[in-house]
Parts: sequence; structure tokens; C-alpha cells
Amino acid sequence: MAAANDPLELKDLRAYPLREPVSGRRYTLIRLETRGGLRGWGECEETSAKELAEARQLLSGIPATAYEVAWRKLAPAPRLRVAVNMAQLDLVGQQTKAPVYQVLGGPTRNKARALAAISGVAPADLLESMNKARQAGYRALSVPLPPTEWRNQGQSYIFSVRGRMEILRKNAGADADFVLDGGGLLAPGDASSISAELEKFHLLWFDEPCPVSNLGAVRKISDENVTPLGFGRSLSKPGDFQDLLREEAADILRPSLHQHGISQIRRIAALAESYYVAVAPYHDGGPVATAAALHLAASLPNFFIQQIPLPAADQDRQMRAAIAGDIERVKDGFAALSTAPGLGLQVNERALDKYRERG
Repeated sequence: MAAANDPLELKDLRAYPLREPVSGRRYTLIRLETRGGLRGWGECEETSAKELAEARQLLSGIPATAYEVAWRKLAPAPRLRVAVNMAQLDLVGQQTKAPVYQVLGGPTRNKARALAAISGVAPADLLESMNKARQAGYRALSVPLPPTEWRNQGQSYIFSVRGRMEILRKNAGADADFVLDGGGLLAPGDASSISAELEKFHLLWFDEPCPVSNLGAVRKISDENVTPLGFGRSLSKPGDFQDLLREEAADILRPSLHQHGISQIRRIAALAESYYVAVAPYHDGGPVATAAALHLAASLPNFFIQQIPLPAADQDRQMRAAIAGDIERVKDGFAALSTAPGLGLQVNERALDKYRERG
């Protein structure tokens, strides 16, 4: 418990549910306030009024430094505790006048490599999306699979994936790298065939090529092909990552920031490091989570690359910038690290009220 008159004693919790106007991407920002008047920010997926009310009661009076206490107390609200973890670290950084990555013992680097997901079905749409991402400073691009019609696609589908990659590779420039996003949609046989067919493209990795429910099948894909495999963005239990590592089934671990938060991903990364496996956290949320992701990246010795959402619509990009400023800028393939205390955010609460999703 907090000592008497502890300025880091938690006093209040407020939530701002948000929805981007065009993409419809939803996330919730939370603001933790201390007795000393500091305000820390975090982000999670959608949460309920009941969870918020319970969290206010459970967190009241504990210090911001009590990360593990808050994590255990908020076990009934796993989404919300991810945001609280970010906000606690933000508060401690502000109090100590240090960036979060220094609170966590870093930095291990002075910038973070950035990955953008492109979108589209037709080649022209994919090329337009890729060119916009490159103009925005990205040099690593995640490519979606062509639409799937049934579970076992066959040879024609494999040729269509190869054709998609050939078009993008030809037009991307020599400094571009690619990830193929399987979305867990393929049967293991098709995933293995595509992995073999794309070896010449030297993908950074093949992401979620198939479900991880059958680790034996995943291990077989890994054993038979040289294309690196990435898994983990749908996993919610830390033990599931240990199973992947034990089976030597993954070359890249992709824990979701909205599922695990900063502190738990650090634990997963430490486990992965003992297996010589890199970590590329999955992030498809809002700008506060981007700030958290960059501090996390700076603290991980085995960090590989950070996915940063790049909305296609101007209105969505304007909303994100209005809320949290220019923290998502990428230059020559890398995002800069903030040197400001905490997460380095200046959240515009008037913008939050403007974009807040009304029930």
C-alpha cells in the first residue's frame, strides 16, 4: 500500500472510448490520476462501465509503482489492466523525470524499426497503399494474403500469392522489406507450400500462416522451409508462447500490446531471448499504444520491429495526431524515441471529448 501522503498514490481513473471515423478502429484511452496531481495515460480495447467502476475501487490508494499488485487486482478486467500498466509506467516516468524506457532499464537502441500494414485486393490498390506507406517513411511492409474461398486452396492460390509478391517487389525499391500476413487463415499444407514458394523473396517472416492449435503441424512447416515464421498475436496466455518456443515453431514472437501490455510482453521477450527468438509486438490500436510500443521496443534486447497503424484515410490520421501529437512519424524506416518523461505524451483532452464515442 501507499505510504501516507504518497504523491504517487492512485486517486482516480477515467476512460475515453474512441472510434476512428473512417476505418471504424476502436480503442479506449484511460487516464490515471495520483494524489500528487500527475496524470498517466494508457490504452486498451473496448471495456465496460462495470469493469471501470470495479477498477476505480480496486486501484484506489495503491501506489503507481505497484505494477504487480494492480495486475493481480485487475485480473477480472484483463483488457483494462493492460491500459493501467501503461499508465502506471507513464506516472512513474513523470515522477522520476525519466522516459519509460529508462524506468525499464533501457534504452537498448536509439530508434525503433517500423512496420506498416498495406491493404487492398487488386494490384492497383495494393500498389497505391504501398506507395503511401513508403511516402510516410516506412520501408518494411506487411502484405495481406489474397482472399481465401475455402480451407485448402491449392496450386492456383499459391501462384496468386507469388504473383502478388512479384508485383510489389518489382515496384517497391531495393530498400523495401516484406512480411506476408497469413492471418491464421491457411491449412498447414497450403502454408508450407506458400512458405517454400516465397523463399526467393527473403521475407522478414510469414506471419500467422495457420492456426497454432496444432503445434506439430506448425513445427513441420518450420522444419521444411527457410522462410521465418511469426506467431502469437492471437495468444492470450503467456504459457502459449512457452509452448511455441519449446517446440521451436516460431522465429518471431508477436505478442499483442492490447492483450499483454508493456510489463507482460517484457516477460515474454525475456523468455524468447533464452531461445534466441526475436520479438515484434503486434499493435493495431491507437496512438497512446504506439507511444507505449516504442518505449517497450527501446527496452527489449531482442526487439526486431514494431508494427505501427497507418490509417488509409486522412480523417483517421488527423484524429490520431489531434489526440497525441506527432508521435507516429516514421523516417527512413524508423520511429524516433521520445526523450520526455513518462510516455512523452501531451494528450489533448479537448480532442478526446470531440472524438469520444457516445453510447
